[in-house]
Amino acid sequence: MGRRRSRPGELVKKYWFLLGILFSILLACLTPSFGVTGGPLMPEITVKYGAIAVIFFMSGLSLNMSDMKKAAFQFRLHGFIQVFTFLIFPLCVQSINIFLRIFGVNEWVLKGLVTVSVMPPPVSTAVILTKAVGGNEAGAVFNSALGSFLGIVVTPVSLLIFLGSSTVVPVRSTVSQLAATVVLPLFAGQAVRAVGMLRDSDLPASQLGQLALLLIIYTTFCDAFTEHDAGMNPVDILVTVLLVVIIQLLVMYLAWVLSGIPKGFNSFDRVAVAFCCSHKSLTLGIPILRILFAGYSHFSSISLPLLVYHPTQIILGSLLVSEMREWLRTHQKRSYLSP
Repeated sequence: MGRRRSRPGELVKKYWFLLGILFSILLACLTPSFGVTGGPLMPEITVKYGAIAVIFFMSGLSLNMSDMKKAAFQFRLHGFIQVFTFLIFPLCVQSINIFLRIFGVNEWVLKGLVTVSVMPPPVSTAVILTKAVGGNEAGAVFNSALGSFLGIVVTPVSLLIFLGSSTVVPVRSTVSQLAATVVLPLFAGQAVRAVGMLRDSDLPASQLGQLALLLIIYTTFCDAFTEHDAGMNPVDILVTVLLVVIIQLLVMYLAWVLSGIPKGFNSFDRVAVAFCCSHKSLTLGIPILRILFAGYSHFSSISLPLLVYHPTQIILGSLLVSEMREWLRTHQKRSYLSP
């Protein structure tokens, strides 16, 4: 007998998150004013202090404290991710830009790519995708938070070095925001787990985290669809999208290869490395750009790469989840079978 065909309902259940991404983008295209920053949905509150907090509360609820303690002492993993994020990534983009200038790519788009490269990792997407694959979630949580705190200092300094410009990041508000959206929800989840009030098995933790991510995707695209004026050069927009996709794939592949060299990291750590090293924060990036380039006639061009990068990393990461999960499962089977 031939292999049984998958029913439509089974396909929807299997790929519901990917379908949810497509629906979120379509909905943002049809109703951008509803989810835009300052709009009726108020994503500056519901997403920043709601959706992201839910993601880290679920992480705190599902993570074993021993795993968190173990992750805190993975100094080699932390060093690799942070050095790659704040040094190797920017140097790669600088090298690519030298090549792109030969072909006359818009200088402001190139500046935007440099700005993307010096941003810290986000505090949500890398964690959710690492968890969805089954990788080192505790390591992803730790490095996302650590990278965000380091970015307060490192990102402005990097902008000064690479662009000759810098800005003052509001340290107090940034730290308080990270504490409210990352640290407190994480510890709240751990506290609820410790007293036994609720277990992660009592809630569809993964599904709730992915629903929160869909809300982030929707509001991100609402901003993207309303941010840029109609006078943007269509060629520059197309070139930017292509460059962002290519750079992100190259960087993720480079991080994956470097983390797998002999005496490198185990398979669980490599999953966290791939996402943490290649993802960049829109939350910190946009405020910096607004301060640094406010009033510039080319603000749309320089901010476009970051606006494109954020949803692209979510879409590409989501597309890779099933393949990486299968790779992880296969790799673990081989490890168990090997003498």
